[in-house]
Amino acid sequence: MNKKELIDRVAKKAGAKKKDVREILDAILETITEALSKGEKVQLVGFGSFEVRKAAARKGVNPQTKKPITIPERKVPKFRPGKALKEKVK
Repeated sequence: MNKKELIDRVAKKAGAKKKDVREILDAILETITEALSKGEKVQLVGFGSFEVRKAAARKGVNPQTKKPITIPERKVPKFRPGKALKEKVK
């Protein structure tokens, strides 16, 4: 499912206009992104939580030159599903 299909389904289920649903979804995603960029954790009880974790530096290989390289430490967003979501997906 892509973003357009999600908007269509939510609008139909909620009996709302697609334009309104799109604006709300964009606001939700922007708010989650802003919180994660500040290092905050976002928890949606029953659905899951979003957080930023550090990925350690590691060794890699340049595919063009086949020479070893060091990939620096970085921050990556992670999602951990909640118990209710896990049970529904089973």
